[in-house]
Amino acid sequence: MRLVAVADRAESRAGSREAQETTQGREWRMTYGDRVAVIAGATGPLGRIVTAEFARAGARLGLIGTDPERLRALARDAGLDDGNWLAAVGDLRQDDAARSVVAQVVARFGRADILLHLVGGWAGGASILDLDPDDVRSMLDQHLWTTLHAVRAVVPGMVERGWGRIVAVTTPFASDIGPSRAAYAIAKAAEEVLIRTLAREVGGPGVTANLISVRKIDAAHERERTPTQKNAAWTTPEEIAATMLFLCSDAGAAVNGARIPLDGRG
Repeated sequence: MRLVAVADRAESRAGSREAQETTQGREWRMTYGDRVAVIAGATGPLGRIVTAEFARAGARLGLIGTDPERLRALARDAGLDDGNWLAAVGDLRQDDAARSVVAQVVARFGRADILLHLVGGWAGGASILDLDPDDVRSMLDQHLWTTLHAVRAVVPGMVERGWGRIVAVTTPFASDIGPSRAAYAIAKAAEEVLIRTLAREVGGPGVTANLISVRKIDAAHERERTPTQKNAAWTTPEEIAATMLFLCSDAGAAVNGARIPLDGRG
């Protein structure tokens, strides 16, 4: 019996070593030194944190926005090295502009591996009968069309190289329908359909497309400073950035077409 036990322990140790070697052999990436991340909406409260976290992980960054001075200020505040980032100025509501800014990133760094879509805005407060059609158009421009144009600009290169990551931020209100939110909810629901359809179309060659769902981005960290029942389900930019870092790593390759909720506290 003792010999059997010794043999079992030896086999277990050998299995552990083998498992460790197998895990090491996968070379899962949680750093991004050879990756290029395109961050759309980089100068917003979430974009500033995502920019800093991906820079800290070693990614080279294409920062997209409409104000060049704000992009330069962002890079300065984040301490970005001049050779590791590019300001690409353009309005993603326009297809030509989206293709132009992505082309600038590719010309500088050779490719675009990651698209982080953080462009957004909110309009609400009116019932369906009182809804201003211009509010719906504005929300579709900000959420659907910017996403579609950016995706169409980056995905062909990702598919060609056999590696790519796309992550967009959504809201539970896209499916958990409530009153007086129609313009915003319509646009976010359309964006969700776009991303999840894309995941099914390009998932095979190593490209993934996912959504992170948050109720409210808690840029001021109110949930931590003054916790209430109302803000219990809010999500900090740092939590969103950490989730993005995983989804955009090699370790996140198995996650595709997911809608990941980050509002589980409330």
